[in-house]
Amino acid sequence: MDSSGKPSTAQIVVLATSSALTALFYSIYRSRATTVARLKEAKKVSIDQDLRNLLSETPGRCVPYAVIEGVVRNVKESLSSQFVENCKGVIERLTLKEEKMVWNRTTHLWNSTEKVIHQRTNTVPFALGSHDENITTTVRIIRPLDAAELDLETTYENFHPSVQSLSSVIGHFISGERPKGIHETEEMLRLGESVTGVGELVLDNSLIKLQPPKQGFRYFLTRLDYESLLRKQGNSVRLWRILTLVFGVTACSMLVFILWKQYVQRRESKKEKILLEEFKEQQRKRLRELKIEESSVSPTSCTVCLSRERSCVFLECGHVCACARCYDALPEPKKCPICRATIDRVVPLYNS
Repeated sequence: MDSSGKPSTAQIVVLATSSALTALFYSIYRSRATTVARLKEAKKVSIDQDLRNLLSETPGRCVPYAVIEGVVRNVKESLSSQFVENCKGVIERLTLKEEKMVWNRTTHLWNSTEKVIHQRTNTVPFALGSHDENITTTVRIIRPLDAAELDLETTYENFHPSVQSLSSVIGHFISGERPKGIHETEEMLRLGESVTGVGELVLDNSLIKLQPPKQGFRYFLTRLDYESLLRKQGNSVRLWRILTLVFGVTACSMLVFILWKQYVQRRESKKEKILLEEFKEQQRKRLRELKIEESSVSPTSCTVCLSRERSCVFLECGHVCACARCYDALPEPKKCPICRATIDRVVPLYNS
């Protein structure tokens, strides 16, 4: 904060950044907290022979937000792993990532980075069935790729290192990029995998479907059980709440600090103004005692003796109000005659 009481650029940046991050983190926190609250209120439904009758008797033949747990079953066909024998699933994601080292000109270090250069996801219609194989009731999963927490199992992973030659190494150092290789992965949602689905459960003719819910509820499809999913979402809420509190406290502290500094600056300015008025009044009184006209006194005359020229600058207050002889005559500790601030040092004033 400068002498005029205005906050510095750094203080404004800290206040603006922390305020913006607080608003952002609070928005995310409220969204996650709402999601956890809705998850706790979601209706747990079992996949059994009575499920169809239960939905038939439900208004609208729909449960707006339901939790079901079951095993993955194919509807007609399934996907086979391209790398693992006898590995079948219903969702397959193939990813190619380029890994390389990039020279950071600021830190003068090589940093590892990766970039997805190709990704393909294959799906086939599938359903969730009961863990009891004797129960034939299934729930068809609609738009599974729209679901959150869709964590697939890594069935294959391989790294293909880049071939290095002397000329390529020299070129890499000149360009600032050094390729490491290609990382290839295959992820699948396998048949027989235990999955928890949270969404809108509807009976469409004779088909039971789990689909993305309406009213802004989140759609979940995860290999976690319901309790683990709830615990994971709860941990996320706590994390965003802590971040909100940290940056909120930072923003409030900086705001209080700026306001306090401005208050102190205004108080000092007001005090200095009062002292200046008192000094001028005392100076006028002295002029009357000496029977000297105020108009006859030079503006550059020493404010103490009113006869010699001002010849020194008092620091740190910066006032130029006295001659060297009157400064020497000031009692210890020496204070500025105008603002009463302690004089740390004196700089001679030379008039050319």
